[in-house]
Amino acid sequence: MVVANPTTPANIFHLLRRQVAWEFRKPCVIFSPKSLLRHPAVVSPVAEFTKGGFSEVIDDPSSPKAAKKVVLCSGKIYYDLTEARQKKKIKDVAIVRIEQLYPFPEKQINAILKKYKGAAVAWVQEEPSNMGCLSFILRMMPDQKFEIISRKASASPATGYAKVHKAEQEKIVNQALEVKA
Repeated sequence: MVVANPTTPANIFHLLRRQVAWEFRKPCVIFSPKSLLRHPAVVSPVAEFTKGGFSEVIDDPSSPKAAKKVVLCSGKIYYDLTEARQKKKIKDVAIVRIEQLYPFPEKQINAILKKYKGAAVAWVQEEPSNMGCLSFILRMMPDQKFEIISRKASASPATGYAKVHKAEQEKIVNQALEVKA
């Protein structure tokens, strides 16, 4: 089985293309919120469709040289983090997207983390800490020390109040982009 949470149109295209091109059949589960269909930052140039393939992990395109913190995430939260990083002009936080959750791309993640040697590592998710990918990520990377940034554990995935949701989301984003001395 393949489980993915792709964040770009080109990566979704290459994921589906890879599924069809494989000589064997394997189920593919894609998590992607509807909000990414309308998000203005979710675009891919034509060149990304015609060249390359599916990227299990996408390193930070701005690739900060002196990153003090590496934020690992999956899905829509990436766009919230990059938008806030641009507004606040933060240059020492790298945001890395895990596009394929299973089979877990451990080699690719380790190669990227090696590039940011000495940087603190955080896992960020907008779901409560007892939901989402957190427990899976902790099992897949038992030797990695993480700062865990998410909503507090809850029986419900959402508060039901837009104002509370927005405040919680802002807190998650701010905590993720904060570099501790």
